[in-house]
Amino acid sequence: MIIEKTELRLPGVTSVYRGKVRDVYVVEEQAMVFVATDRISAFDHILADPIPHKGAVLNQTAAYFLERTRSICRNHALAFPDPNVTIGVKCEAYPVEVVVRGHLCGHAWRVYRTGERMLCGVKMPDGLKENDPFPEPLITPSTKSKIGHDIDVSEAEIVKAGLVSPDQWAEIRFRALQLFADGQQHARERGLILADTKYEFGSKDFDLYLIDEIHTPDSSRYFYADGFEERQAQNLPQKQLSKEFVRQWLMENGFQGLEGQQPPRMPQETIREVSDRYIEVYRTLTGREFVPRPENETLQDLENRVVEALKNLGLA
Repeated sequence: MIIEKTELRLPGVTSVYRGKVRDVYVVEEQAMVFVATDRISAFDHILADPIPHKGAVLNQTAAYFLERTRSICRNHALAFPDPNVTIGVKCEAYPVEVVVRGHLCGHAWRVYRTGERMLCGVKMPDGLKENDPFPEPLITPSTKSKIGHDIDVSEAEIVKAGLVSPDQWAEIRFRALQLFADGQQHARERGLILADTKYEFGSKDFDLYLIDEIHTPDSSRYFYADGFEERQAQNLPQKQLSKEFVRQWLMENGFQGLEGQQPPRMPQETIREVSDRYIEVYRTLTGREFVPRPENETLQDLENRVVEALKNLGLA
């Protein structure tokens, strides 16, 4: 079953929000039901073709890390009633994405190769090449514009604009670096390198919560550790486990999200390859075998599981 869009009939729903890849249902203003669909986005565009199993992979990977990191930072997750669903505490989200970078890649590299060394108020060292590690992880936050694009912002600007208070930002910064260190350690144990990632935080009753996904292939970039140094020495591209392979395919086919561009349709072979890559990420990161949904399952089955979970949580 491919889940491209949901219309769940849940008790107590006060609002519904559809993001690029998630359908979110707010229940009694106390909890949020996050349905990870099989939609896929890149360069701030939702692509026309969904990717089989992608939503389940993302949700189950995030669930794995949310459970793993509870001792580091309180998080919003209350239950995982379905492979594609997380029920979480309703928090007031901070309007900032906390991007932590351990290596010079992605957006940071695109800035660096222009000759610029400042990114989000942080000085990047001279003499690096693409994918080199930074001496220590950098925090390069971003916020959203009204049309949904990420905008680089410095830590000082976040506090000055009142997006987050100084004390709140100090705790967010501390927790983000702790989470990243744990993610790096776990990646090393799995033969990977966590190159960069993003976290989102919120608050409820004055407590800080980690919200949304964590250490998934959509929010993080992983390199294979085996052969990393050799590839760097030879100036070769690094083997990755991340959504970057989707972006690369789009760029190879003439799409970079520029104004007026429309993303190309993926051929079925490419869709299968992307799906297989997501499943590979899950297996590698969690050490667990991915179990796909039975072919005869329906959205009604998903809805029934969510309703039952809400009842168990006293929300229905």
